[in-house]
Amino acid sequence: MSMQLRVVHTTSFDYDGRAVASYNQARLTPVTTPEQIVVHNRVEVTPTPWTYDYRDYFGNQVTAFEVVDPHESMTVSASSTVHTNRPPAGAPRLGWADLGGGEVADRWTEFLALGPLVAPPEEFAQRVAALARDAATPGEAARGVCELVHGEVDYIQGATDVQTRAALAWEQRAGVCQDMVHLVIGGLRSIGVPARYVSGYFHPHAEPVVGDTVRAESHAWAEWWDDGWRAFDPTNNHDPGDRYVVVATGRDYQDVKPLSGIYSGAATSRMTVEVDVTRLA
Repeated sequence: MSMQLRVVHTTSFDYDGRAVASYNQARLTPVTTPEQIVVHNRVEVTPTPWTYDYRDYFGNQVTAFEVVDPHESMTVSASSTVHTNRPPAGAPRLGWADLGGGEVADRWTEFLALGPLVAPPEEFAQRVAALARDAATPGEAARGVCELVHGEVDYIQGATDVQTRAALAWEQRAGVCQDMVHLVIGGLRSIGVPARYVSGYFHPHAEPVVGDTVRAESHAWAEWWDDGWRAFDPTNNHDPGDRYVVVATGRDYQDVKPLSGIYSGAATSRMTVEVDVTRLA
């Protein structure tokens, strides 16, 4: 079942005093793929900035912008209309012997590195290795890792922050979607399966009503290489369907942050984020 979704993502910054200048990058533009088509997208910034659009190393659309006039607040609003049509996931394609060749290990070497955010703790890595030994295919092992994380890590807002490493989330058995994805990614890479981080949105209702606008959040899920990128959402324990909108992919959260930047002037700032999703058709 295909859908047309409108997503409005608004981020507001209020400074304690005046910010003299602000330099930022926004990854808020969904990608166009065979499974989703971006019908409309617009990124608006107040105060009016200088902007420059480009694609980063991973193919994500980036809007770089600078506000060089003194300002006490800043608002970044991204609105997108996306048509989604995701077919059901097929059976696993690759076997364990396929992972070591140049077509996989060399081609996707960046998605095999165990960086600080995703490096698995020893106990978790051992359990993943046991799953891999019992799995007939890497795809079967990947689903097992996702189910392991979903079953043992509770979704608790505020339990972690954007700098939290997967090892801590596993230790406390609590985190948010970012932490669960980092755990899955690290676990898969530890057994030689290339895996990457996906950022985006999803409509929180299983049966979205056309015309209803609902409050949502930025979301994250994982993909692993199985002769094509195979997606799974460990937070909700299901395949991403037509309610999902992909914005960016990368090695971990640091590659796909919706907004990043620096400012000078005011000592501190407060940030608020609102995401609204509407099914249009």
